Amino acid sequence: MFLLLALLIGVVAGLRTMTAPAAVAWGAALGWFDVSQTPLAFMGYKWTPWIFTILAVVELIADQLPSTPSRKVPMQFSARIVAGALAGATIGAASSLLFGGLIAGVIGAVIGTYGGAAARSRLAASFGRDLPAAVIGAVLIAGAVG
Repeated sequence: MFLLLALLIGVVAGLRTMTAPAAVAWGAALGWFDVSQTPLAFMGYKWTPWIFTILAVVELIADQLPSTPSRKVPMQFSARIVAGALAGATIGAASSLLFGGLIAGVIGAVIGTYGGAAARSRLAASFGRDLPAAVIGAVLIAGAVG
């Protein structure tokens, strides 16, 4: 079950880089799962979810700028993989499956990055512009994480 959750949070990282670590940090800080005795204990510290939440909001705003590069360019893609790995490893660590969670998070991030790009492209084409597709994507991710 934890590996499936790690895969799914990786998909979220592929869609919105900072949303996945923010969601996992909130889960750890609120005691939904215990990572206190793992190398990722910092994810459960009281200030960690706030930092990732601020980064997620900044990302959401920056994503609307015309100068924001594609999620598939090396820098953006790498950040999504790292975020997926961190979030997945944190979920995995709660059940002593840190490495398995890390791998599942990376796989999910790749799926989310390419699947999200394809879905957003199709939505943008159907609307004739990108903003409605971005808003729909943000609402769906918020609903899935919440």
